[in-house]
Amino acid sequence: MATTLGSSTFDESQLPRLTTQLASLKLILADASLIAIDRRPPSGKWSARENIAHVGRYHEIFLVRVRRIVTELAPTFQRYRAEEDPDWPAWASLPVEEIERRLAALRPALIHEIKAIRPGDLSRIGVHSLFGRMSLNLWVEFFLVHEAHHLYIALQRIREQS
Repeated sequence: MATTLGSSTFDESQLPRLTTQLASLKLILADASLIAIDRRPPSGKWSARENIAHVGRYHEIFLVRVRRIVTELAPTFQRYRAEEDPDWPAWASLPVEEIERRLAALRPALIHEIKAIRPGDLSRIGVHSLFGRMSLNLWVEFFLVHEAHHLYIALQRIREQS
């Protein structure tokens, strides 16, 4: 089921999740020590802070992708890999408070950009190197699910017993 919000039509769950999903970050971080936030598991995978930094950096990446999908004919995007991103180390080294501050600025910009999409543009295609052709509407869903995954991992890292 779809609902009309502003000048765009989305799946009825997308705009509310864009608006509220990051609010969980405050609860995830509420009683976390810096040690827990920066702790990596024995596997060497990312810490909670790195997962949250990835959420922030991906906001910047996604904004560029949305703009290209709206203005270009079926642009192709390589799978985003932080280790290949020259801007990733700067994000990964930020204190969690700075990541939160940047997310607080990036999220409204993303919501504004998404709300400004004309209804007919939600069917525009962007091609993902792994997932193939996806409508802009599906790209928004991909963004939300991807973000939720990293918030879950951040929660998991913080709550894991060492």
